[in-house]
Amino acid sequence: MASMATHLITGAGSGIGAAVARRLHARGDELVLHARDAGRAKELGAAYPGAKTLVGDLADPDKLSWAFSHQSLPDRVDSLLHIAGVVDLGRVGELTPKSWRHQLNVNLIAPAELTRHFLPQLRLAQGHVLFVNSGAGLSAGADWSAYAASKHGLKALADSLRHEEHGNGVRVTSVYPGRTASPMQAKVHQQEGRPYDASKWIDPESVATTILTALDLPRDAEVNDLTVRPGR
Repeated sequence: MASMATHLITGAGSGIGAAVARRLHARGDELVLHARDAGRAKELGAAYPGAKTLVGDLADPDKLSWAFSHQSLPDRVDSLLHIAGVVDLGRVGELTPKSWRHQLNVNLIAPAELTRHFLPQLRLAQGHVLFVNSGAGLSAGADWSAYAASKHGLKALADSLRHEEHGNGVRVTSVYPGRTASPMQAKVHQQEGRPYDASKWIDPESVATTILTALDLPRDAEVNDLTVRPGR
């Protein structure tokens, strides 16, 4: 990754995304932080002095292009880091179309739309698209159908993009973390009716280390898929 690289990050407000943003900001890279609304953008701007923000609701991907057309966009994008995500557990017989659409929109369709929008900048920089997927993107259990479907789809998106953009010098990586200590994991435990103990799960900083390793790998190599599991 070039010095003073520009990274566009979704999900920088908490968990893995916040850990990645802190590390990249600390080393002096340029950050463009996606936010769902102006209020969240203001919070992110205060947390990361010098960072730019980009506002658009991932839950409504049809309007992302319109939202971006009214904002100043980066001329160069060295990495596009898809880290934002939502989860809503439930059995197939109980999940509503609204729940399905929300998870598919945020976890799959919005990343596809963001990637489409910034591919010209990524090609110019011979940049990197990194998708933070999930163990559920490789195997689906009971109550995880909608979330897992969105993440299985995200794997397909990454795999196809990798084949399509290899000739343009764009690298594509999928990272599959196991359960990671984060607000999302606390919500999952609440939905499962189980007590939450963050110490039992992966520290977001550990996942951030794997992400930066993939980003910083020399150009003669590329990490395609990286699985991270709890070590305890």
